[in-house]
Amino acid sequence: MSSGRKAISRREFLSRGSKIAGGVVATGALTTMGTGKVLGANDRINMAVIGIRGRGNNHIGSFGKIPGVKIAALCDIDESVLNKRAKEVEKNFGYKPKTEYDLRKIFDMKDIDAVSIATPNHWHALATIWACQAGKHVYCEKPCSHNIFEGRKMIEAARKYKRIVEVGFQNRSIKNVRAAMKFLHDGGIGKVYMARGLCFKPRDSFGKFPDSPVPKGVHWDLWVGPAPMYHFNEGKFHYNWHWHWATGNGDTGNQGPHQFDIARWGLGQTVHPVKINSFGGYYKFGDVCSQETPNTQTSQFEYADGTMLEFGTRGLYTNAEDDIKIGNIFLGTEGWMHLNGSSWKTYMGRKNTPGPSSQQAEEFADPMNLTGAGGSGHFGNFITALHANDRKMLTCDVEVGFMSTCLPHLANASYRTGRELIFDGKKEKFVNDKEADTLLTRKYRKPYIVPDKV
Repeated sequence: MSSGRKAISRREFLSRGSKIAGGVVATGALTTMGTGKVLGANDRINMAVIGIRGRGNNHIGSFGKIPGVKIAALCDIDESVLNKRAKEVEKNFGYKPKTEYDLRKIFDMKDIDAVSIATPNHWHALATIWACQAGKHVYCEKPCSHNIFEGRKMIEAARKYKRIVEVGFQNRSIKNVRAAMKFLHDGGIGKVYMARGLCFKPRDSFGKFPDSPVPKGVHWDLWVGPAPMYHFNEGKFHYNWHWHWATGNGDTGNQGPHQFDIARWGLGQTVHPVKINSFGGYYKFGDVCSQETPNTQTSQFEYADGTMLEFGTRGLYTNAEDDIKIGNIFLGTEGWMHLNGSSWKTYMGRKNTPGPSSQQAEEFADPMNLTGAGGSGHFGNFITALHANDRKMLTCDVEVGFMSTCLPHLANASYRTGRELIFDGKKEKFVNDKEADTLLTRKYRKPYIVPDKV
């Protein structure tokens, strides 16, 4: 570890962050902490990556390759991962980043302009809020939050402290996907009345493990963070956290958010659905695996205008649907669309006459000046918006990411309560259902509390 600095207290941290953010609000400029320097188009952006074992390693590689970006700091609660990644950065990019296991120390670094967050889901919101309060801009992985309440607080923090916050729905920065969406929105298959998202990703049992001592170099209290404290268990740690409600959201909230986002985008919906049904279970492995979330789940949503969104999560053995296992299908009054990755095809009328496809995507391209494809294009979009100091340039601003993130959260609430739910989108509460409302937030553990007022 690079620093022996004394950790600041929560009160000191928020006080310091508020003073910094107050200055940002006053100027409206994209500035670094402490120096007041306005970042121009040619200025280097110092990034810190928080959570670097899995997806965060992709963040390091993608941001590190963008001209004018330096991976100035790394943060992870597992010091063995932290030290390994620091050596890799030095080897790949020719400089040594600072390292910290406590993300609060990252936010206290005056030379850090922006952070990318690839922690487990239960840390996404609080890390983003603290970063905004400390004057940092944020790229946050999907889903942007662990529940709906804290996602709304992320938006409030981004707006209050005038921070640029992007969510990692990278399909938003893929040219062919954007072309498909434009084709749909321009009426290419008529009125789109149904979107279907597919998440067919077979997963075997990861087993059951007894509670055990915390491994050397793992800062367990920080890892648990906002969740209720529990004993260390390998079955709830690296990656396996996805399959436990305290820290993850199952595959409906893991791979699923990408296809939920595309489905909502294609429907052109900017509001929440009003009716939600979700059902399924954990079929097979129940006696040999500690997984809590379902591996098979069917979710149905209805919007106020009558349009429908269906979502299929299958974690066992399955056929594809029209050769799609991870992707989307859209149904319109004049035809339908098959969207698999960045490849899409359309079929028109009763005879399924082939229509436009991604082979002619340039004809339907929108005016966004995007380079690259997939994740790297999305990372580049974030950096471009930072240099321009313009959140409108983001292909997935935090509010857009939040609206798509809410869909798997609503589905899981219906699944966990075992009934159809009616949602008041304006209040972001369920209608006359106090039990379901408890799943909109959680009881936070001090000092890792997502505040009512950011």
